[in-house]
Amino acid sequence: MLKSLWSYRGFITGSIKREFQAKYHNSILGAAWTLLNPLAMIIVYTVIFSQVMQAKLPGAANIFAYSIYLCAGILTWGLFAEIVVRAQNTFLEHANILKKLNFPRFCLPIIVVVNALLNFLIIFGLFSIFLLISGNFPGIVYFALIPIIFILTIFAIGLGITLGVLNVFFRDVGQFFSIVLQFWFWLTPIVYPINILPEAAKILLAYNPMVILITSCQNILVSGQWPQWQNLIPVTLVALVLCSFGLRLFRKHVGDMVDEL
Repeated sequence: MLKSLWSYRGFITGSIKREFQAKYHNSILGAAWTLLNPLAMIIVYTVIFSQVMQAKLPGAANIFAYSIYLCAGILTWGLFAEIVVRAQNTFLEHANILKKLNFPRFCLPIIVVVNALLNFLIIFGLFSIFLLISGNFPGIVYFALIPIIFILTIFAIGLGITLGVLNVFFRDVGQFFSIVLQFWFWLTPIVYPINILPEAAKILLAYNPMVILITSCQNILVSGQWPQWQNLIPVTLVALVLCSFGLRLFRKHVGDMVDEL
């Protein structure tokens, strides 16, 4: 699979470039919107919550603490949601290409992941600049985000491929998961700190694999705390198993998928 992907690297990079350009086709500012949209989001969150609403994060004296907490959670969740949602629909969206062209079908999930990571790097880069300017950059611990984002990406693409294959044969899967994703967002401590929840709720949230990933990112950016690496082992194992299962499911049914489409 890796050899075939390398052989079609031109197709992958060309598709990524075309998709990126297609977003801003016929727009006056073009790729500038890539910076303006996330910049507007960061400004809204920081100004509204830190200055207008004066929202405070329990245990944090910094006026920007809650804004940073919120941005860290939403940006990280946004990467996860983009990969999963786009991966679950990618085979349906590219049905015509799958029927007409002969290429490694696994190129499509790879394109989804690279595009999502590219968007995330642009947005998170701007957020990092804000942290530097406001004097809230966490220092060397910032680079602990790299393995966490890697684990999140593996988990997201494993789930996305699994849902994508199932969605070809059972179209209700995509509709159902869109509802699940909404509940999943609010069952993850993104807009609220986990320490305000009762103990019973904390025990239940321990079974949510996104909790440890999101809270680790938030602790790094808000408090400059190193992740508790041993707590990341279960979600890493889940991500690897889910990714392996998704790949096996994909390879087993890739031929049937083309016929079904």
